[in-house]
Amino acid sequence: MTLNDTRELGQFIPLHYHYEMLYDKARMTAFRAAIDHMVKPGSTVLELGSGTGVLSFFAAEKARKVYSAELNLDLLDESRRLLALNRNGDKVELIHADAFEYLPPEPVDVVICEMLHVGLLREKQLAVIDSFKSRYQDRFDGDLPLFIPQATIQAVQPVQHNFDFDGFYAPIIMFQYPYSVDPRTTDLGEPVIYHQLWYDQKFGLSCDWSGSVSITAEGSLNALRFATKNILAFVHEEQSSITWHNQYLIQPLEKELPVKTGDKMAVSWEYSAGDQLSALRPVLSGPLSV
Repeated sequence: MTLNDTRELGQFIPLHYHYEMLYDKARMTAFRAAIDHMVKPGSTVLELGSGTGVLSFFAAEKARKVYSAELNLDLLDESRRLLALNRNGDKVELIHADAFEYLPPEPVDVVICEMLHVGLLREKQLAVIDSFKSRYQDRFDGDLPLFIPQATIQAVQPVQHNFDFDGFYAPIIMFQYPYSVDPRTTDLGEPVIYHQLWYDQKFGLSCDWSGSVSITAEGSLNALRFATKNILAFVHEEQSSITWHNQYLIQPLEKELPVKTGDKMAVSWEYSAGDQLSALRPVLSGPLSV
């Protein structure tokens, strides 16, 4: 795999997937509320990765100007078509550019970047923002803009998952909608936070972790559920936040382990943000002696 292949991995999500995201009410509502809160009237905004242009559209409702960079020509053409059909679409300047290289011609107040996948895998959110911050401060002396999202928190949870499909046993990676209950999954413990970062601060690209999870219910531990919670905006005056979860990831384990209440299981893995899904290979052992 070449450097360009690696860098572009998360920037070429198929067009139909972007259409599906428009149907995601939780995502749309959260981003609209966060952008409305963070973008002040008359401000200047940059979006890294236009998609269908919907987040730039939300920003254009208040912003003076929105710069929107997109490398995928199919998405660029489609976002141009869709923005032309919407009010304030003329405030959005669409640029064919690599998010790893593009800088706006003037300082901006807010940067929107939603190259997010559960576990911070697959897409290049961290690498893109890290690159942007360095290049932006080299060109424009002064403070960094605000970022949407403002922070990301990642957690892992021990679960028992039913991998039977009409009699066909298939322990495969699965995704779950985070705002409903999946009857295939039984919680065996509480989620444990393993990674958190704030985008306006320095952060590394490693999501490595070594720790333990506590078992609170008897069962057969055969999978880990990974959750990624994005703090899109802090609402300081209300001491609250606007959040959005990526889909949960169910990662099957190589072997099932019988567990009971009170057990502690050692867990570890090594991967970097933006790696492919196959890079997430948890190693689990236990129960640990207390």
